Amino acid sequence: MTATELIWLIVYLIAIGIAGIIYWYWHRRTELKFLKRLVTQLSQQHKVRQPLNIATIPYRFIPLYVQLQHLLKQLPPPKGRDKLTGLLNRVGLKAKLTCKMPLTHGMFVLIDIHRFRYVNDLFGFSLGDKLLQALAERLERRIGDKDMLARMNEDEFLIYFNTPMSEAELMVFQQGLAQPISIKGTVINLQLQLGYLELSLHHADVSQMLRRLDLALVRAKSASNYIAAYQEGDDRSQHRQLTIVSCFPKALEQNELYLVFQPKYNLATGNCTHAEALIRWDSSVLGPVSPGEFIPLLECAGMISLLSQWVIDQVLLQQVRWQESDIRLELAINLAIDDLSEKQLSERIITRLKQHGLSAQVLSIEITESQLMTDMVRTVAVLNRLKRAGVKVAIDDFGTGHSSLAYLKHLPVDEVKIDRAFLTGLESDPRAQHIVRSAVDLAKGLDFSVTVEGVEQMPVFKLLQQMGVDKVQGDIYAKPMRAPELEMHWRKLNRPLL
Repeated sequence: MTATELIWLIVYLIAIGIAGIIYWYWHRRTELKFLKRLVTQLSQQHKVRQPLNIATIPYRFIPLYVQLQHLLKQLPPPKGRDKLTGLLNRVGLKAKLTCKMPLTHGMFVLIDIHRFRYVNDLFGFSLGDKLLQALAERLERRIGDKDMLARMNEDEFLIYFNTPMSEAELMVFQQGLAQPISIKGTVINLQLQLGYLELSLHHADVSQMLRRLDLALVRAKSASNYIAAYQEGDDRSQHRQLTIVSCFPKALEQNELYLVFQPKYNLATGNCTHAEALIRWDSSVLGPVSPGEFIPLLECAGMISLLSQWVIDQVLLQQVRWQESDIRLELAINLAIDDLSEKQLSERIITRLKQHGLSAQVLSIEITESQLMTDMVRTVAVLNRLKRAGVKVAIDDFGTGHSSLAYLKHLPVDEVKIDRAFLTGLESDPRAQHIVRSAVDLAKGLDFSVTVEGVEQMPVFKLLQQMGVDKVQGDIYAKPMRAPELEMHWRKLNRPLL
């Protein structure tokens, strides 16, 4: 073997050695194919038997290095690592924690970026990714050598602190993390939610710890300082929530749900012309379940459309029966934001009306102000289609949400319902009267009908009548009742209150 061949042989051995290190480092993934491709490319680009110029050897390594870097970028990320931030992911964290079990000291903290979805919607996913990377780097700088950090999902990070913190210390930690982050000239103000789990309590396994940490984060989202600990009762609460969601489909089949109707008093005519349909659930497993409890759970579980469709069908069937009995009422139903996001909603309602031989005037839709503002453009488009079909629309809980007055004139709305919260102290507080009167005048000026809910006292009723309110709803007139009871009291409901 000549000296030239020997030198080139050394070069190839070095190259193959580098490739072998890469093969070992990246956890034995697809490196056999990678090495085969690398050796083939090297053999094609560099022939062994050629005159050697020692001075060119360093330069011959440059294309090799560039090629190696390019091939490295094509490799999939290692198992257990998050591609965007380089941190442990959920799989990697669970593997590390499993090796450390049982953990009897320290603290887990789960961090969530409040309303991160709006960052992506407003600034784009590229900036959202850079924000996550910047926060990950900030977290890495703030943890100790014995601590552990992972990205659990899109905008959630988990830290294991070897030494527990007090809630006061966590607040300081939260404030430090939440300092504004500047990305390409755009300053993002962070609001971080922290759920934490102390390991002095007994936790059976890693999955149980992570589940309890999720429960702590849920609690943190409604805490005043966005920090909350796992509490032992949270397990029972979650079990009840899971039971509610799992029992719901069977509840529909077994007719455990039913409607009640709360009449509305028309101040102009002195009788009952409208009513609101409300849902009740008497579960064979759980007993009575409040709508305030099961409706948000169905929304989270993606099952709210099943409930809404059931309500629409039940209301229209009831309208058919009442029209045969000469009871004429416009019935209002409440829809969720997920319903309004569905393109076929208006078409389905119109089809159902035709199937039952009913006019659109027998039905109205109520949506809350906050729902309306969640996706204004899409919601308005759906409401416009309903309005063109003759279905009336009302804003429920008017004044409690975040709508801009500038939007009100563009909304395809027929009615606003002023929330009962505005009635507190109305008969004696001039400021409360001024607020309600202003809301009524505003709605009237926009040609909206005005209904006030939660009216229970005659002095309040008289004040609302003086203010020009169109309808009232509340115990002063009638409590929610089932259809047979409403039919029984129909004559009484059509007598003037005064």
